[in-house]
Amino acid sequence: MAVVLGTNSGFVSVAPVDDPAGLNQEADNKAHVTKHTSPATSNKITEMGWYCDNATEEANFEVGLYAADGAVVPGEAGTRLYVSAVNAKSTTLGWKRVTVDWDIDPATIYWLGLQVDDSTTTTNINYGSVTGNGRDSRTLASLPDPFDGGALIDAVGMVTIYALWESASTGNTPLPVYINNMKQQGIL
Repeated sequence: MAVVLGTNSGFVSVAPVDDPAGLNQEADNKAHVTKHTSPATSNKITEMGWYCDNATEEANFEVGLYAADGAVVPGEAGTRLYVSAVNAKSTTLGWKRVTVDWDIDPATIYWLGLQVDDSTTTTNINYGSVTGNGRDSRTLASLPDPFDGGALIDAVGMVTIYALWESASTGNTPLPVYINNMKQQGIL
């Protein structure tokens, strides 16, 4: 596997389970962001997650969502829209997940954020450097508001941070009305 947009980085319709087998970057005491566009029918993020590439000691981590309104570099991560600041990272490698309930706009550029507290053994996150929309990081003990990182680390990279999204109501007929219509038509 590799770091793949819409599969294990960015907005996903199914939470990833496989090892992305990407390149390693230190996550301890760093705030990472990765730039992605929400799907055209999205209206909510229900889960955020990231891939921890090695077993380390327990540590707190934060996930967040940023607007693409950076003051230092236009279009970079700026205003922090949401944050889940207290999440225990277990000692095992693999996907770390947090349930959230964050409203978003469809077809909008956002920056997905992660910050991991320091642990004795270095914690690694995966990234890819050729098919993304941008990634950045800063050495910080929490996700800042605003992010305003300055020059991007990698304008075409992405980090294994994902946002599980759901779409707006499709306007389907409620089940009781559907059943009544079937009864009226003699189907039931």
